[in-house]
Amino acid sequence: MGLRSSGRKLSFDILSEAASVEDAADSRLFRRSNSLPTHRHTEVSMPKNRKRKKHKKKKQSSPDFAVISEDPVSDSNAESAGSGVVFGNRSDANCQSYVASACASSTITVAAAENGYNNIINNGGELRQRNVAGNDEAESREEEISVEKQQQRSSEANGSVVTKLETAESLDWKRLMAEDPNYMYPVETSPLKYFMEEMYTGNSLQSTTTLGDEKERQRVYDTIFRLPWRCELLIDVGFFVCFDSFLSLLTIMPTRILLTLWRLLHTRQFIRPSAAELCDFACFVVLACAVTLLEGTDISLIYHMIRGQGTIKLYVVYNVLEIFDKLCQSFGGDVLQTLFNSAEGLANCTEENMRFWIWRFISDQALAMAATIAHSFILLAQAITLSTCIVAHNNALLALLVSNNFAEIKSNVFKRFSKDNIHSLVYADSIERFHISAFLLFVLAQNILEAEGPWFESFLFNALLVFVCEMLIDIIKHSFLAKFNDIKPIAYSEFLEDLCKQTLNMQTENGKKNLTFVPLAPACVVIRVLTPVFAARLPCTPLPWRLFWILLLSAMTYVMLASLKVMIGMGLQRHATWYVKRCQKRKHHLHFD
Repeated sequence: MGLRSSGRKLSFDILSEAASVEDAADSRLFRRSNSLPTHRHTEVSMPKNRKRKKHKKKKQSSPDFAVISEDPVSDSNAESAGSGVVFGNRSDANCQSYVASACASSTITVAAAENGYNNIINNGGELRQRNVAGNDEAESREEEISVEKQQQRSSEANGSVVTKLETAESLDWKRLMAEDPNYMYPVETSPLKYFMEEMYTGNSLQSTTTLGDEKERQRVYDTIFRLPWRCELLIDVGFFVCFDSFLSLLTIMPTRILLTLWRLLHTRQFIRPSAAELCDFACFVVLACAVTLLEGTDISLIYHMIRGQGTIKLYVVYNVLEIFDKLCQSFGGDVLQTLFNSAEGLANCTEENMRFWIWRFISDQALAMAATIAHSFILLAQAITLSTCIVAHNNALLALLVSNNFAEIKSNVFKRFSKDNIHSLVYADSIERFHISAFLLFVLAQNILEAEGPWFESFLFNALLVFVCEMLIDIIKHSFLAKFNDIKPIAYSEFLEDLCKQTLNMQTENGKKNLTFVPLAPACVVIRVLTPVFAARLPCTPLPWRLFWILLLSAMTYVMLASLKVMIGMGLQRHATWYVKRCQKRKHHLHFD
């Protein structure tokens, strides 16, 4: 009985120690298997149960081996691979405890852990029955020796653990770097080897340029050849459309007014004028008032004021006046459209609304007169500034051309433009070229009146320089505008088609795309400039003969301008008809542009 009670006491102590070890190891060294059911410690009275049940036990791992931390990734696999199983037998005879633990390192895979566990079970996992009554110290020493043998056998079966860990880690790192697409290969230390590799790797600019295709090649040739030709053709046609409108103001409008007056004198009956006759009358009144005011302006005074001041450079004055010219041109077009609308309403109104439409027509007439006079003075000042730059001997013309033209490129090329904006910009360039022609005519008239010595060659050279620079700047500007905004050269052909339809008075898809040009202000400047030239060529005769020469020179001038108007008008009509038919054939695939 004493032996039995002592055996029970030792078994209880062993179980208590095992439980304390489990709590100390943070419940990870000894785990119950999820696949095995839980067995309770029961006392069986039949001795047959001891023969039927075969217990296996695994020695507890030493604290040195249990210190190795588990990998959190393989923790779940380690739980399924190895777990502690405790079977209970007769408690009064011999209480045996079997504990098994599987500790997996963070760098060893789950398969290696399972292989090591099986080797331990098969080779070194001797199940030894604990002698309860034996010596505790000898038993613990024997268990340490057994664990060391198990570790040694496991190391012999799996190889050196430390060496394998280092080798595996290095191999995994190299493989990871080799498979990483962002892995930067080390630069060769030899300069000669690096240079030879650069020699034979292909294109020397492959790091900063890419290979082009047929689309890029077409884009280059469009920028250089196709688009400049079409742009210049469109601007030239627009220039002649403006010139034709200018000649119509000087030839057609006076003729229509004279015919209207002749009809009134012949019939001696007042007939309500039509909308076209009211428009002609309004334009003639505006032109006469503006020319009268410009005739009283002293051009020499303005010339010396611009040339004598040293605060603002000449090219700055010219650029400022050019900005105001564009503003007045846009506003003048709107004002003239309003005046023509009032003339249409006055011609078709009833007797009850006659008073309202008359006052409306008069107010619009006054507004158009003020806008035209202001625009005329701005153009006159701009022409005088250009004349000052041409006459000056300090390269003022070159500075003017460089500043004006490159400022135009800078303000337009590097901005985002739509197709409609480029359409309007081309028309603005056509109008600007016509204004430059009027300025050069002013310079020619001033040289005729005041220049001494051989001046024609110098004037011709300066005029050619101004025109060539303006043409080159327009070509460069539109070529790169089309390149940056992905505008094809065929778009300029479409713009020219719309302009030709406008010339033929055909209805276009969008009336806002038409060329809007008001020739009143340039006509006032030209008349003001040419009047002293004609007056200087009149002979010094009595008044009747002077009147005769004035009428003769006026008639000759009118005939020349009318002939020029007929030539330009008929040429534009023929060209517009041909080009519209050509565009229609192109749309029906009968002609390739």
